[in-house]
Amino acid sequence: MRETKIEALAKEPRTAGRGPGAKTRALVIGPYLNEKAVRPGVKSLSPDGRRRSPEARLEEAHGLAGAIDLDIIASKLVTLANIRPATFLGKGKVEEIADLIRAEEIDLVIMDCALSPVQQRNLEKAFSAKVIDRTGLILEIFGRRARTREGALQVELAHLAYQKSRLVRSWTHLERQRGGFGFLGGPGETQIETDRRLIQERMTKIERELEGVKRTRGLHRKSRTAVPYPIVALVGYTNAGKSTLFNRLTKAEVLAEDMLFATLDPTLRAVVLEHGGEIILSDTVGFISDLPTMLVSAFRATLEEVLEADLILHVRDIAHEDAEAQLGDVEAILGDLGVDPNDHRRLLEVWNKADLLDEDSLAAARGSAKRRRAQSGDNGRPVIVSALTGQGLDELREEIESRLAVGRPVLEIVLKPDNGEGLHWLYENAEVMRKSVAADGAVHVRVRVAPERAAALRRKFLEPAAASA
Repeated sequence: MRETKIEALAKEPRTAGRGPGAKTRALVIGPYLNEKAVRPGVKSLSPDGRRRSPEARLEEAHGLAGAIDLDIIASKLVTLANIRPATFLGKGKVEEIADLIRAEEIDLVIMDCALSPVQQRNLEKAFSAKVIDRTGLILEIFGRRARTREGALQVELAHLAYQKSRLVRSWTHLERQRGGFGFLGGPGETQIETDRRLIQERMTKIERELEGVKRTRGLHRKSRTAVPYPIVALVGYTNAGKSTLFNRLTKAEVLAEDMLFATLDPTLRAVVLEHGGEIILSDTVGFISDLPTMLVSAFRATLEEVLEADLILHVRDIAHEDAEAQLGDVEAILGDLGVDPNDHRRLLEVWNKADLLDEDSLAAARGSAKRRRAQSGDNGRPVIVSALTGQGLDELREEIESRLAVGRPVLEIVLKPDNGEGLHWLYENAEVMRKSVAADGAVHVRVRVAPERAAALRRKFLEPAAASA
């Protein structure tokens, strides 16, 4: 049995000492129900029923923890027969982990699950260490990755929603009463009520700011629509290689690392395709299993780039052992956003990281792609690529161009030498693919035009009255 990445990392030697610059020492726990214990309402499958391997889930949790620069001392897989209401884990397992924490001087325990506030508090007491769950970890990563004002606001909104959900009666130290000054609430308001109200006030303020951002985005989107270049959006599971592919296609330098959530804020770039067509390519935040609801909601404005896209490239890490389960997660989130994952005319699967496949696996992937084509037609056929080596990218560019050409006729327009107004109109309302000037001064322009502008273009340039003008 091959050694997993997490086992290899756990065996790395650790330097002694806890100096001022030392990293936080962390332990990652993967507490997963065994198959027989899985019951309705408990997530162990992807949304479409594809089962996840516990080892792959723990390795992903290890990667998440590594994304915030922790010193991960060990990752531990815990198989559960049932979930304990008070501590999530059984008593014996809690004591075993507590001994490990004391022996290794662990500062932080990351539980790859959703903990209730009571469970979190009880585990912190038993472990004498800080405990966070999967949602808290993802929020921390997002907080560190946000590079724009919008991203920071969205993360803060999600974090406040999470904090608000943590304010429960079990936190007895919050139950003390305080007198009110009117603007802080009525007399006798408890501390927990004050905390909840202050959080809600801040959330309301952020939501207003994000509405302004949304309006600005809408204006930018409207201006992009006026310049008729198709929008192509990249989506996919986190660390599937979207940013590497984005950099390959655009020759840009977006942060692209072997790291979960390397990209958080959306990035837009213009790309010229093989036959002169131009597109706007958008890179978006990666998706992940069990993505907290408040994060999907908070990042909806960012993900609206996906909703407005003419073509969506679903980038998949085809070499990942949980590739099928990841597919189910991405399709579920796309569905939540209002995108039909089965609309193959609008959604193109890009099977990335082909360079990590051996010959047999690559041949199997190609066979699977051919079968998909036979079942769904040309539009259902995935494109196999390696964004790292460039393998398959020419085929991908051709497929993008072919998909976008559907319903967008290519027309040849001839303008008189002095028809500058007509040339300006073409640049404003169509995609100019090629322009040349003949010996007699006539300007020959090849354009691709969106269906909604085709009739106006024909009236202006191709009908007899217009041609003789």
